Amino acid sequence: MMATIGRRTKSVLAETWLPAVLLLLWWALSANSTSLYFSPLSDIVHQLYDVVTTRFGSDILPSLRNFALGLAIATIAGIALGLLCGMIEALYRAFQPLLEFLRAIPGVAILPVALFMFGIGTSMKVAVIAFGAFWPILLNTVDGVRGVDTLIKDVARSYHLRRRDRLFRVVLPAASPQILAGVRISVSLGVILIVASEYIASTEGIGYIELQSARQYQMSVMWAALLLLGILGYVVNVAFRIVEARLLTWHRGLRGTLLEGNS
Repeated sequence: MMATIGRRTKSVLAETWLPAVLLLLWWALSANSTSLYFSPLSDIVHQLYDVVTTRFGSDILPSLRNFALGLAIATIAGIALGLLCGMIEALYRAFQPLLEFLRAIPGVAILPVALFMFGIGTSMKVAVIAFGAFWPILLNTVDGVRGVDTLIKDVARSYHLRRRDRLFRVVLPAASPQILAGVRISVSLGVILIVASEYIASTEGIGYIELQSARQYQMSVMWAALLLLGILGYVVNVAFRIVEARLLTWHRGLRGTLLEGNS
């Protein structure tokens, strides 16, 4: 137990010491700043506290809601279509040109289309986030399924496993490390697209705070919004890493066993 706590403490320190040092340097170097564009970090932190405490329900919560909905839609659709394309060769070949075409379109580029189709509101923002986050999950799922060892598939067929059992007991577990890698990429993209979706025709959200404060030359608030986005991205990534570690415990254990056997 103590050894586990010690390892976790070392991991946290290894991950946080550099950001802490940079923040201290930023605080010290900006303490006497009189620049309109680069506020003292103390002012930015004060504005950050003010934004979190007074605008959580009106701006931060809508951004988190849109992010969660968009990522959920992208995950479900990406894994479902990726499994189909990965397991059915004819479907993969039919969809491949379309997938290569659509994946080249960045999520930000569909903002005008989403605005036209869904209008102003939550649906447009969720659609933009879902579109951008969909492709890494889909492509990683396809690659993960197609990369499952042929020998494993042949063994499953030789035991006459039903298609559903082959999917959930063989293919999906074997492809899960690559699928989750795609989801992790989409998590980062989703945070970026939160801001992009709130820049146009929006009246709420973290991106809206940033844009409006810049227009009004409230630079401390603008920097506070940027800092909040960075914190949000880091926290979401750490949370996903914890979930990923739990889901892939069996995979790490199996890999460790194979390495021991080879040595």
